[in-house]
Amino acid sequence: MSNLEQLQTDVEALPAEAQLLLMDFLEILKKRYPQKNQPESTADPDPYQQFQESGFIGCVSVEENLSTTYKQVLSETWGAKYDHR
Repeated sequence: MSNLEQLQTDVEALPAEAQLLLMDFLEILKKRYPQKNQPESTADPDPYQQFQESGFIGCVSVEENLSTTYKQVLSETWGAKYDHR
């Protein structure tokens, strides 16, 4: 049996939690010791991209220019909501 086959057998014999820990450890090693024959993986996506992939961006419908008209929108909606006119 080759070393690779033995390693696979040993990993399969571990409980699921231990296998997950082993995968995490391998990811740490791959980041610390990048392989020379493979291009380095791209950096983590920027926060905007992460929010977009999670579905967080686009989950609310508001005016596109709310960042510049928020005071007017707040005064109109709060006035109607709490009747403070």
